[in-house]
Amino acid sequence: MVEQKTLLRSIPQVDAVLAWPALAIACEGAPRGRLSDTVRAELEALRRDILAGQCIELPTEDALCAAARGYSNLEYDLSTGARGSRHAHVAELLRALTGAEDALAVNNNAAAVLLALSALTAGREVVISRGELVEIGGAFRVPQVMEQSGAVLREVGTTNKTRLSDYESAIGPDTAALLKVHTSNFKLVGFTESAALEDMAALAERHRLVLIHDLGSGCIDGAQALGLPDEPTVVQSIKAGAHITTFSGDKLLGGPQAGIIVGKADLIACIKKHPLARALRIDKLTLAALEATLRLHLDGETARDIPVAAMLTATPEALRAKAEALLAALEGRNLPAALTLEQDTAPVGGGSAPGVALDGWVVALGTDALPLQALEARLRALGTPIVARIARDRLILDVRTLMEDDFSAIADGLEMALKA
Repeated sequence: MVEQKTLLRSIPQVDAVLAWPALAIACEGAPRGRLSDTVRAELEALRRDILAGQCIELPTEDALCAAARGYSNLEYDLSTGARGSRHAHVAELLRALTGAEDALAVNNNAAAVLLALSALTAGREVVISRGELVEIGGAFRVPQVMEQSGAVLREVGTTNKTRLSDYESAIGPDTAALLKVHTSNFKLVGFTESAALEDMAALAERHRLVLIHDLGSGCIDGAQALGLPDEPTVVQSIKAGAHITTFSGDKLLGGPQAGIIVGKADLIACIKKHPLARALRIDKLTLAALEATLRLHLDGETARDIPVAAMLTATPEALRAKAEALLAALEGRNLPAALTLEQDTAPVGGGSAPGVALDGWVVALGTDALPLQALEARLRALGTPIVARIARDRLILDVRTLMEDDFSAIADGLEMALKA
C-alpha cells in the first residue's frame, strides 16, 4: 500500500490538472473559473479521503474529468428527491466556520446590508455613528444604501467619538436596530473613541433591538495568522453578540464576489422571505466557487490554496526565493535594462487593512530604452496585462502577487514592451 505521505505529495496542483489535454477536451466551453473551482474542490476532497484512510491510490485522470463536467444539484435535495434550497450549499459551512445559527449569500456585501435592513428595519429608525457613514467604493455610501432599504437613518456621536451613551440616548419607540460599520477602507487615529461591539449587543438586548454588524472585509478567523492583528473577524462578531453580521465573499475571505449574511436563525429566516432575497441571490457558478473557498477555510488549507491568504502569509524567505527566480528569468533575456533584487514594502489595499504595509522582495528595473511611464503603460496594454508600479525612478515588479508560472510570460512581455 502506498504511504499516506506519498499519496498526499502526489496530488497534482490545480493548474497542472487544468493543463491536462483530456480535461480540456472533456470540458470544452466550460467557464474556466467554474472549472478551476470544481477541480480544486475535487482535489480537496481527495486530500481529505487520503487523510481519513479512505483512499489508497490516486484516481485516474478520467475520474477527475468526469467530476469536473458533472451535473449540479443547485436547487434539488438529493436526500428527499424534492426541490431544495440553493442557500443550503453554503449555509452549513458558514455555520461551522462562524458559529452563527444560520446564513445565506447574495451578490455582494452592499446587497447583504441592503437586504438585511430592508427585511428587518424598513420604515423604522436605525442608529449609527457619524464616524461610520462611510463611502464603500464606486461613490456608493452607507447612507444611500440605508435610504434604499426604507430605514430611517439616525446619526449619533461625532466623526471621531461615539460613545455607548450616544446610542442609548437616541433609542426611542421607532428604533428597530443599531448598526455598526467596520471602517475597513480607512483608519481614523488620534483623539478617537467608539463603543465596543459587546456593549452595543448588551444595549440592543436590553431594548429588544437588532444589532447589525457590517464587517465588510470578510476575515473569518485567525486575523493574526494573516499578519493583520487589528482586523476584526466574523467569529469575534458572532461571539460578541451581533444578531446579524454581513461581510464580503472576496477581499480577505479570498473567494468570489458575494455578500454573506450570518446570524440568528429567526432573523435569517425573515431575511430569506423578503422579495429582495430573490433579486439579489447569487448564481450557481458563484455558489460553487464560494462553497469551494469555504471548504478550504474549514479544512485549514487557506494559506496554501487560497491566493489572497497565501500572498498575505508568504515568508520573507519564500518571497526572496521567488524574486530571485523572476530575476533569473529576466536576466536570461538580455533585456536593455538594469535589473536588481531589492527589499520593499507594499500596502494590503483592496478595501481591507488600511495602513498595513507588508515587507517583501521585488525586482526593480531601470532602463534608458524608453520613459518608465511609457513602459508601464505598454505592459498594461499587452494581451495579458502586466501591472507594475513606478518608484524611486524604476519599474517595480512585486513578486508577492505573482505565480512562478507567470515568470516566462512576464519576461516575454517585458521583452516586447522594451522593443524600440
